[in-house]
Amino acid sequence: MQLNVFLDAKPLYYKEIDHKRVHDAYALLKPHIKHPRTVHIVGTNGKGSTGRMLAHLAYKSGLSVGHYSSPHILKFNERIWIDGSDASDEVLESAHQRLFAILGKEMSDALSYFEYTTLLAFVVFENCDLMVLEAGLGGEFDATNVCDKELSIITPIGIDHQAFLGESIEEIAETKIRSIQKKALLAPQPYVEVIDVAKKVANNVGADLCVCPRVNTRVDPYELTQIAKDKGWGDYLIDNATVAMQALDILGIKYDINDLKTLELFGRFYALTNNIRIDVGHNPLAARAIEKALDKKVVLVYNSLDDKDYEEVLRTLKPKVKRVEIIPIEAQRATTLEEIEKALQTVGLEYSYFKNEIKEEENYLVFGSFYVVEAFLKQYNL
Repeated sequence: MQLNVFLDAKPLYYKEIDHKRVHDAYALLKPHIKHPRTVHIVGTNGKGSTGRMLAHLAYKSGLSVGHYSSPHILKFNERIWIDGSDASDEVLESAHQRLFAILGKEMSDALSYFEYTTLLAFVVFENCDLMVLEAGLGGEFDATNVCDKELSIITPIGIDHQAFLGESIEEIAETKIRSIQKKALLAPQPYVEVIDVAKKVANNVGADLCVCPRVNTRVDPYELTQIAKDKGWGDYLIDNATVAMQALDILGIKYDINDLKTLELFGRFYALTNNIRIDVGHNPLAARAIEKALDKKVVLVYNSLDDKDYEEVLRTLKPKVKRVEIIPIEAQRATTLEEIEKALQTVGLEYSYFKNEIKEEENYLVFGSFYVVEAFLKQYNL
């Protein structure tokens, strides 16, 4: 069965997941593949951009590098990036046939969509020098946490996915950070409690913990600020670049900061046109970073999944929003349009529905989730 047909038959969400299953599957796969040096990235925000910056700089330095991220915006291939490009259909299909044969039909069918695609990435990346894995939902129980890693990166942690990860910032941080092994790099954090949790967990597992400073003394801060300015990055992307470079320093991988100039972060505060930015962020922490990064008022093209604090997101973005245009999305967990309208009324934002009309004199921000960006791009005919 072809990969796309096989994956389409798997549900994307489960109320309960058997956490042992992916470990059993990895035990079957492990003797058949080589395992590159591995960096594991956990956190609430900035995982995708930090991982891609790290992977891009390492690849440009001459290494073969794989980067596994999720979800995708337009095409599944985006999740499995290798040596500067999304993996081709042929590479993915070949890896799928090999993985399916190793695991067998019963185990392959039993694995969740994310579990199977994680192991698929391991097969694609086996001949790489470096593998960068972005955790999906949590950390400790995430499918990406089945293999040994040389370094864990903990990006900013906030309140998100409480039903799975815990209600308090401490609980959420513990669930994510308990995935660390030998070395961990802690990015600048919005909640001081996360630093305390990281120190406690590192002490418990005997891991070396490095707390990343906001300024990397090995690179010229003016140079990084200039690159960020030329690329239209907000401060939070400068933070993420600093973390990525610090991680490369820890790994002993040389890099050239100028290689960031050729990096495209599609979907991360990305300038689609002169007056349209798209961002796949979806929670209050992401909204805070975006509000700070916006230098002018925008028309917000928005929708949300039902497990997000969309009222808080809208309240956070409000100072930079002229009006909101709601875009319908096709997602299992989409919030009802009535609920979005109610939140907009509570926050006091003027709104209408997106009619695929982009006015040249207006600036637009498309924000709310991968689904929102996908829906917009499909209507915008990209």
